[in-house]
Amino acid sequence: MALNNQPESVSSVLKTFAILQALSSQKDIGVSELAQRLMMSKSTVYRFLQTMKTLGIVSQEGDSEHYSLTLKLFELGAAALEYVDLVEIANAEMSNVATVSGEAVSLGIEDGDSFVYVHKLDASHSLGVQVRVGSRHSLVDAALGNVFLAEKSESETKRIWQETGGDDDTDFATLMIKLEAVRKKGYAFDREEHEVGVIALAVPVHDRFNKAVASLSVDMPTVRYSQDFCDRYKEALLQAAAAISSKLGCAKYPYQLAVA
Repeated sequence: MALNNQPESVSSVLKTFAILQALSSQKDIGVSELAQRLMMSKSTVYRFLQTMKTLGIVSQEGDSEHYSLTLKLFELGAAALEYVDLVEIANAEMSNVATVSGEAVSLGIEDGDSFVYVHKLDASHSLGVQVRVGSRHSLVDAALGNVFLAEKSESETKRIWQETGGDDDTDFATLMIKLEAVRKKGYAFDREEHEVGVIALAVPVHDRFNKAVASLSVDMPTVRYSQDFCDRYKEALLQAAAAISSKLGCAKYPYQLAVA
């Protein structure tokens, strides 16, 4: 595939990866050698390298024309692999919860000031909550998001809340009371706060540092909701989250025996 015969945006991506692959083949390499090997002009190679240097992907050796890869790409790859492993580890436990509840079971991870669905199991009922893997949502309204908010400071929580449009002190105080309950009980609950017609119960999944790296939830339509919803499913969720957390290196899941 000739790099110069592609649309400009595609060509730029191809050139970037060609440079990265060349850099990965040896510890450091000069601009002239890269240009010759990849059949690009020195000015083009230099321009791409300077951009990658700004992004922290490559480093320049002093004032020389030699460049080498940093660990930035390794970090990104390791992060992606972590989530693949998380889904694989969580799937069996999620299946247990789905069997017990008959409802949709979802797994989310925090990403910036949002959470993203990374895995789901559908409800066994013909009418069930539909979750789209890859969709992004606010931490403020959803039970899945509240699990992450509960581990943040009040100032950080307020910043996130304000950025979602929150401006009423009474509403913020109510949110803080809700998050305190999450910290105490080990689970978050939302009744149509995130989505009309949907009830959700969520618990945190902890890593070896005892920090929430994921959130696990049971999601059901309001037509099947009953007052004992939390009591019926929180134990199954907490047991599942404890098992997943243990496999992620968490020595003692703090909410395994949570009650009320």
